[in-house]
Order: sequence, then C-alpha cells, then structure tokens
Amino acid sequence: MLILIAGLPGSGKTTIADAYARKYKVAHFNSDRIRREMNLRGAYSPEDKQRVYDNLLERAGNALRAGETVIVDSTFFRKSIRQPYIELAAGLGVRLVWVLATATESVLRARVARPRTDSEADEKVFEQIQTQFEPLDPPFLSVDTSTGSPDAHADAIHRYIEHG
Repeated sequence: MLILIAGLPGSGKTTIADAYARKYKVAHFNSDRIRREMNLRGAYSPEDKQRVYDNLLERAGNALRAGETVIVDSTFFRKSIRQPYIELAAGLGVRLVWVLATATESVLRARVARPRTDSEADEKVFEQIQTQFEPLDPPFLSVDTSTGSPDAHADAIHRYIEHG
C-alpha cells in the first residue's frame, strides 16, 4: 500500500507521517529529509526539485517492490507531481491512499514562522505554495492537525484505510 500525505507547509504532514510510520511499522519517506540527504538544502530550481521528487519516487517504489507499506509526505501541490505516484501504485497493483493534512490559517502561519528541523519553507514559500496548490481529486481523507495529537491523527488514517 502507498499512503501519500499532501498539504501546505506547516500543515503537519511530517509529524503525522512520522507518528503513523512509528505506530504501524511502515517505511516513511519525506521530501525535505531527502533534499537534505542529497545536499540540496536551499536548492529549489525546477531541476533540483525534480531530482528530489525523482529520488523520493525511486525510494518509495523500491520499498513497495520489496513488499513494504510506504508512507510519503510532501506538499504534492501540483497534479503533475502526484501523477507519477498514481502511476507507480497502478503499475505495482498496490492500493493508493491520499491524505490531506490541513490546519487553520493562523496555525499554519505560526508553524511556518518557527524554525523546523527538516523544512526550509518560510512564509514566502508558504504563500507561494498556497496560491499554486491544486485540489486533490477524491477520494481522500482530510486531517485537521490544528488540534489533536499526532498519534490520534495516525489512528484516524488507519481507520480510514481499514474502513473507508
């Protein structure tokens, strides 16, 4: 199974993906961490972004082919970024589950204003992605991370997967 968590910077994607991966013992790949591993922090040219997305897709594909359940978190703000994952899941015959991490505008802005370990997204990047974010196609689970614990959000994702 391939679980994809999309959302704006500061929406809690990584926090809930970390909680889910820990609690349910699945492989977790994160675009910001991969960017750091590739020594591409601060490198956001279209080519550099594509290199990160390609690496993320390759890692997810390798884990899926090895029989693992995979959770990937990234903004996935454009349909063109999502499409290769849709094709990967279809090609491997694995279930694809979309989760949209959300939060109130004030919570999003407060989170983005604070330095975070993995993410470099600041208010400017947040506003850019917010204006360019293309809606997810249903079905997907929307998780409001403004309240509640990461474990509770992970459990909500698990219930959605189990029961729809």
